[in-house]
Amino acid sequence: MFSLCLQPSASLKVQREEIIGSRGYYSTRVARNPNLEKLQTNYLFPEILERELKHVEKYPNAKVISLGIGDTTQPLPEPVALSMSNYARALSTPQGYTGYGLEQGNKELRRAIAETIYRDLLVEETEIFVSDGAQCDLSRVQLLLGSNVSIAVQDPSFPGYIDSSVIMGQSGDLKNDSGRYGNIKYMKCNLENDFFPDLSKIERTDVIFFCSPNNPTGHAASRQQLQQLVEFAQVNGSIIVYDAAYSAYISDSSPKSIYEIPGSRKVAIEISSFSKTAGFTGVRLGWTVVPKELLYLNGFPVIHDFNRIICTSFNGASNIAQAGGLACLSPEGFKEVMFKVDYYKENARILVETFTSLGFRVYGGSNAPYVWVHFPGSKSWNVFNWILDKTHIITVPGIGFGPAGEGYIRVSAFGHRESILEASKRLITLLCHTN
Repeated sequence: MFSLCLQPSASLKVQREEIIGSRGYYSTRVARNPNLEKLQTNYLFPEILERELKHVEKYPNAKVISLGIGDTTQPLPEPVALSMSNYARALSTPQGYTGYGLEQGNKELRRAIAETIYRDLLVEETEIFVSDGAQCDLSRVQLLLGSNVSIAVQDPSFPGYIDSSVIMGQSGDLKNDSGRYGNIKYMKCNLENDFFPDLSKIERTDVIFFCSPNNPTGHAASRQQLQQLVEFAQVNGSIIVYDAAYSAYISDSSPKSIYEIPGSRKVAIEISSFSKTAGFTGVRLGWTVVPKELLYLNGFPVIHDFNRIICTSFNGASNIAQAGGLACLSPEGFKEVMFKVDYYKENARILVETFTSLGFRVYGGSNAPYVWVHFPGSKSWNVFNWILDKTHIITVPGIGFGPAGEGYIRVSAFGHRESILEASKRLITLLCHTN
């Protein structure tokens, strides 16, 4: 009798056959999320990986050098790796085992972030939410904001801001002729405006996504520029979502946090990460700061809603990763982390020198691990394909970061020194013959 109960009825069999017959395949009756249908065909970095794989298949003996995706290459600082190793080993003992931690993060780590990263900036540990990385936090912030907000982004900028906005339903439809979404305000950042938007020409939006140092241009906004941004947000009643993932690379007097700017605590959320400083791209650890003074229109504190989002959608960062993060912020660990940053900054200097010596207009590299190279009159994907085909070097086409990135490529300094030097030799050989 039990087996008979599991057999579909004749009428259900007929319905199933009718569905298959009319479509040629079986499907559920659930419609696809229409927002996902609005996304451009491929996300930038998987598209680059696909082209790299095809290139390797075509040239199986080529030694490909990847200066594309911003993935770190240097080993973790020894005290940091040792801290995680010791924590992991302790998990095998009754005394050292731990289960779930606080969704907001280890209290000791939150305190260390407040005291080390935000020293003298009045950021409290209770305003810091530890996470599994900045990109994951970006999606959680989008969940916090909802689908009914209007947004502005730098152009060019990290594609995750736009794609997450499309998925949330904030973007409107894609305009194929311009490559822009109808409901997103694009703040052009180019040489003509010192890579900072002319805010007098920007319409009011609820949310402003802003990254400094910018990915991909490498431009770090000055104190004066960020003061303008904060005042613009205050006048318009907007919230700034400030991406500070590359702040450790700032070498000049540019602010490393939006909270260095007076009034910013009332208008800004800051997202940051251990990925590009400590080499945690695979370990996964970051944080978001939501100040208590940041309020919605009705006076309700944003931090309460973000806490609810975290507690609902996240069980907390890995305890092992958090042990590593705490070690990164110890005096010895922080010193080692900054050695890694200096290593990549020297790589960036070599790349800037290489392209500059060949007569190219080069931006970034001094305050960021990215070099932004201009190829006037050329299509970014054509430059990408040409360099890959002739030198076996992976870069990133600027158009992938927005319409204003056309004619540029982004070159990453996240590589082994020997790879950077070899890439420079290949580029000099190619471009000298071309010029």
